Amino acid sequence: MNPSETFNTTWRKTASTIYKKPIDSKIFGSVEIDITELERYIQTQRKAGVKATLTHFFLLATARAIKEEVPEFNTYLKRGNIYTHPHIDATVSVLRHDGEMGSVKMNNIDTYTLAELVEYLRKEIRTAQKGDDTSKAMKDSLARIPWPLRGMVYQFIKYITVHLGLSIPFLNLSANHFGAFFLSNIGSLGLDIGYPALFPSANVSFVLIMGGISKKPWVVNNEIVPRTIMTLGAALDHRVVDASHGGKLFTYLKKVVAKPELLEKISSR
Repeated sequence: MNPSETFNTTWRKTASTIYKKPIDSKIFGSVEIDITELERYIQTQRKAGVKATLTHFFLLATARAIKEEVPEFNTYLKRGNIYTHPHIDATVSVLRHDGEMGSVKMNNIDTYTLAELVEYLRKEIRTAQKGDDTSKAMKDSLARIPWPLRGMVYQFIKYITVHLGLSIPFLNLSANHFGAFFLSNIGSLGLDIGYPALFPSANVSFVLIMGGISKKPWVVNNEIVPRTIMTLGAALDHRVVDASHGGKLFTYLKKVVAKPELLEKISSR
């Protein structure tokens, strides 16, 4: 049986029919998570020469969660049916030197170690900071089209790729061009939490937001102690997943944040 067929339940087919992306198919959720031990782990990694950040960790942890616990997140909708991505990819938002937001596509994330992922993302961000990323090139090309033709061209591209699930090779676009999910660290921009939009032209199942970090009183072993707390937020595409899948994702993230060394296990490539 094709693995994708297991995801095409009666409800999933109904959801893909009654909801339209992203107007009314979003599920929002957030959680506060204790990252005290994670920050210590990252400092240990940096002393060892691995210049890891929270973004690297949550990118890898989320990919491993999809691999091990919630494969439903590694899916996308095409012509009323759910399909599985061939591997676990994601798009990471980055702030370019000119103040504009850009993005980088990361492939096969779950197969990397933390050290390997740090180097991989560093190279991709360096390309994006130069303005050479494909997302910027696409936005620049679209911006040059006069209004209202610009909107018509955009809707046509969206119809071909998102609704029909076809590729446009000369634009390097496909139905699953952006991977399984988006990751954005808005905490680095000064925001405590945000509820992201499901980008209309991206067939991602969810967007994960890393929010602000603060010291808070926290209950540990029945005692109130100061801990470092981060807020995570997510927007889920209800056509392909439910709130229960978001619960599984956050449960997994809490587990590995409490014991970061769990991610040192190398997934099969």
